Amino acid sequence: MKKNSKIIIAIIIVSPIFWIFQDLITFNDSKIIENSESEEYTDIIGLFDRKELSNNPHSEWFNQNYSDYNLDQETLDKLKPLFKDIEITVFMGTWCSDSRKEIPVFYKLIDKLNFSEESIELIGMTLEKTTPDSLEFNQNLINVPTFIFKKDGKEINRIVEFPLETIEKDILEILTTNNYQNPYDF
Repeated sequence: MKKNSKIIIAIIIVSPIFWIFQDLITFNDSKIIENSESEEYTDIIGLFDRKELSNNPHSEWFNQNYSDYNLDQETLDKLKPLFKDIEITVFMGTWCSDSRKEIPVFYKLIDKLNFSEESIELIGMTLEKTTPDSLEFNQNLINVPTFIFKKDGKEINRIVEFPLETIEKDILEILTTNNYQNPYDF
C-alpha cells in the first residue's frame, strides 16, 4: 500500500513539471529552431503576408519545420474537396514555440492542397496576445496559434495552440463532423 502511495505521489509531482516544460519537449519530427544571436530579432505584429516568414530570422525556423514535416497523403486526399468556400483566420506569435512549429506545417498542408492564400488571414500577436488594430477583439483567444475555420463568414471550429492528432487530421474532423474539441473547450 505504501509503495502505491509513493508511486501516486511521484506521478503527482512529476506531471506538472512535464506540463510546465511541454514546449521544450518534442515528441514528433518537427523541430523548433531558435533565432541566431547574430540576427536582430523582430516579431511580426498585426495583419501580415506569409512572405514575411521568408525573411530572417523567421525563415530559419519556418523553412526547417516546413521541410521536416511529412503530411499524411490519405488524409490530404480526403481534405482536398472539403476546402471549397472555407476561410481561415490564423492568430500566431513569431515569438511562440507552438506557432513556430505549427504554422510551417499548416502552410505545407495549404500548399499541397493548392488552397488560395487569399482565403487566409494571418495575424501576428504580441506577447500579451494583442495587435495594434485590436484584431483579437471578440475572438475569444486563449493561446496561439489559433486557426479559426469559417464558412460563409461563420466560425465552424478552431484549433488552439496545437492539434490533437495532426494538423491535417484535426482539420478533416473539423470539416466533416461537429465533434472536434480543442484542448481548451470546456
